[in-house]
Amino acid sequence: MMLLITRIITMMALVLCTTILSAQERQSQEISEQQQEQIERMTQQEKDKLRRRVETINRKLDNYEITLEEASKLKKEAAEEAARRIEQKATDIANGKESVSGGYAIELGIGPIIALRNNDTIRLHRKKDKRTYSDIVIAVGFNNAIQEGRSLDNSDYKFAGSRFFELGYAWRTRVFKESNFLRFKYGISLQYNSLKPTDNRYFVRNGDVTTLETFPENLDKSKIRFTNLVAPIHFEFGPSKKIEREHYFRYSTRKKFKIGVGGYGGFRIGTKQKLKFSMDGDDKKEKIKNSYNASNLVYGLSGYIAWGGVGLYAKYDLNPLFES
Repeated sequence: MMLLITRIITMMALVLCTTILSAQERQSQEISEQQQEQIERMTQQEKDKLRRRVETINRKLDNYEITLEEASKLKKEAAEEAARRIEQKATDIANGKESVSGGYAIELGIGPIIALRNNDTIRLHRKKDKRTYSDIVIAVGFNNAIQEGRSLDNSDYKFAGSRFFELGYAWRTRVFKESNFLRFKYGISLQYNSLKPTDNRYFVRNGDVTTLETFPENLDKSKIRFTNLVAPIHFEFGPSKKIEREHYFRYSTRKKFKIGVGGYGGFRIGTKQKLKFSMDGDDKKEKIKNSYNASNLVYGLSGYIAWGGVGLYAKYDLNPLFES
């Protein structure tokens, strides 16, 4: 539709030029080669002035000194002013105040100006809006388990030694068309949750029951790791900066405060226990793969507070760690 409008306006400009030329041809039937060269120089000078003004406006737009709407308005005003100057000079030439006929100048000058103004309109309707962005997610921290009737201060697991690591890929989509305050964040992650028992103990599976028992030798290391594949989902809130360019606009959360609330759900895909100890003067290592009756379905709540791309992240499993 915009292309059709552009063609119609351009055709109208050509008709206007032809009408003015016909009227002025009746006043002066002959134009010398010197006059033709002079009119071409004058037209080119006006076009160069207009081009420089448009470049200045574009620089201001890139430096965020003006908005896209203001830039478009300034370009249209510059084009109209250039058209008036060309028309005035053409009139002066036609009246003999200069040695060049003005009809030819109007034919060369108005066409490009109208094309420029319509191109500005097309650009306004072709701005690209990228609503979805992607990020790599890396999280590290401490991990522990809440036991019935016991506090974290009296836990069976070492606080500093029990850790978690998460590696994933997430997408962030703007919810509203005209605002970036609310974003929907979703993705897929691998979570590694480790627990280190206290008091020289390790995990033992006896049928459907898993217990912590004292190891017969002195343990240098005792750790169990649960590997989960989950899909995190969060609603992210926070301000952002709108960046406008001639052909597109974007929202940036760089150096902005943000809050995310949501949860995750998925499956346990592996469980492994690692033991290091000395026996008869030899160092021993054991890696035992076993389900240890751990829950296969994992789900929980999570949230974060961040500044830019770095934040404080917390998660809480709602499922029991062991089925029994």
